Amino acid sequence: MIKKKILEPLMDHRGNKVFHPDALLLDYESLFTEAPLGGPVLDLACGDGHNGIFLASKGIPVILCDVSEDSLKQAEARAQKAGVNVQLWQVDLEKDESNPLEEGFYGGILVFRYLHRPLIPPIKKALKRRGVLVYETYTVDQPQFGRPHNPHFLLKHGELSSWFEGWSIVHDFEGVMDNPKRAVAQMVCRKPGEQRNDGILE
Repeated sequence: MIKKKILEPLMDHRGNKVFHPDALLLDYESLFTEAPLGGPVLDLACGDGHNGIFLASKGIPVILCDVSEDSLKQAEARAQKAGVNVQLWQVDLEKDESNPLEEGFYGGILVFRYLHRPLIPPIKKALKRRGVLVYETYTVDQPQFGRPHNPHFLLKHGELSSWFEGWSIVHDFEGVMDNPKRAVAQMVCRKPGEQRNDGILE
């Protein structure tokens, strides 16, 4: 079992607090740092970029991706304050149901508080073999606690788990969490590796 880590804020070079990464990413940080991923980490629909910048502070190549120019400007300012280098990518991930994600390119993908169902197959294809996915977003039970209310942005029960059947599951949770109170599903997993004749995953 992974021991829950205390949320320590990322500090800039002057010792000023920059932000906290999400707790789920902090708990499974070692998946990104214990061995080379073989490709950059994509912080998908990154908002202010706090999760991607946290990994960049560990020396990991990170691409911050969002449709909002304002969000990316804020993320860039945060990255500069934290003294880290990140790549910024402004893209509409939902445009005409197209797939902007390069297949087999990313060593890891982060998705927090975002859901666009047509993008799930491209996300799965975009990861390299043995790539790491960390996904957390709201479920249909969320409206009792607050936004979002639109069912298009809410996972059905068991939906997130069903998308990653056959993957190497590290963490799978669905339920209510505190601070703040929210109904979420979480998934941390690795994409299956290439299987050799002896059955060992590479």
